[in-house]
Amino acid sequence: MKLSVVIPSYNESRNFNRGCLEQVRDYLKTNHLNWEVIIVDDGSTDGSDKKIKIFAGKNNWYFIENPHQGKAASVMTGVLAATNPYILFTDFDQATPLSEVEKLLPFLSKGYQIVVGSREIKGARRQQEPFYRHIMGKVFNFVVQLVAVKGIHDTQCGFKIFSTHVARELFQALKVYRPKPEKYAFTGAFDVELLYLAGKSGIKIAEVPIVWTHAATTRVSPFRDSIRMFWHVLKIRLYD
Repeated sequence: MKLSVVIPSYNESRNFNRGCLEQVRDYLKTNHLNWEVIIVDDGSTDGSDKKIKIFAGKNNWYFIENPHQGKAASVMTGVLAATNPYILFTDFDQATPLSEVEKLLPFLSKGYQIVVGSREIKGARRQQEPFYRHIMGKVFNFVVQLVAVKGIHDTQCGFKIFSTHVARELFQALKVYRPKPEKYAFTGAFDVELLYLAGKSGIKIAEVPIVWTHAATTRVSPFRDSIRMFWHVLKIRLYD
């Protein structure tokens, strides 16, 4: 199955030094996978963009530089640049290692156009996660199921496969997460809007358990970002 692997990046010096991109490269080489890798930088200010650009060039990967607009805009840029029939979104920190894609791929041949990696359903494993982060995730997912996306237990895991033509249609239909300048690092709930729109369109979605290891970060403000994400989930319904 030919995939375009889209990796958003923003101020990734710590994760770059931890060898996260080497993990991606080594998995592809070990399994003889000639998959397209697209890294989209979200206007990094820590110098990591320069290191990543060099690394990408050495491995014949694509590197795209965006102004700072948040994760949704970075992933959208990668989606629009992809040339393979399927796209995998995966986080730079490899909290879910690329090898977990082997659990998602079989569902594409069963007619699913979106396959969501999940940290919540039976068979999934969450490792080294602070208790408060898990509770925040549970509360957010409760709100998401109540307001927007029923039946998906983990909308926020950064590990999903989309049929490329479906991904393009959904990203171009976004309202809440249309690209716009950002002041802070922001992941947001764009996954919720994507899956909400997919559900309205009758697109087949599978949720598959994966292994995920918490990666500490200082870029996220639990209070500020949580309030903003809750508001965005409400806006998704208001726009509808």
